[in-house]
Amino acid sequence: MSLVEQVETALDTIRPYLEADGGNVSVEEITPEKVVKLKLLGSCGSCPMSIMTLKAGIEQAIMKAVPEITGVEAINLTDIDDPNAVMPANMR
Repeated sequence: MSLVEQVETALDTIRPYLEADGGNVSVEEITPEKVVKLKLLGSCGSCPMSIMTLKAGIEQAIMKAVPEITGVEAINLTDIDDPNAVMPANMR
């Protein structure tokens, strides 16, 4: 199984939770240094809590399942103080 397939399998374990809030995630790249670059989709892309989702959920799932991965980064992370950030409807 390729590294991308292993990462996708790890993401599949948390996708139901992301999808429940109207979000998802896609793997954009795995660098030669084995850093996974992700794009947050749907409500995850505009949620002020996306940093928490990334660190406490997505990163943990990937690094536990694929120990070769050295880091996880989102290419479109929304800052918690961003005035344009929007909480998912079921979290308000």
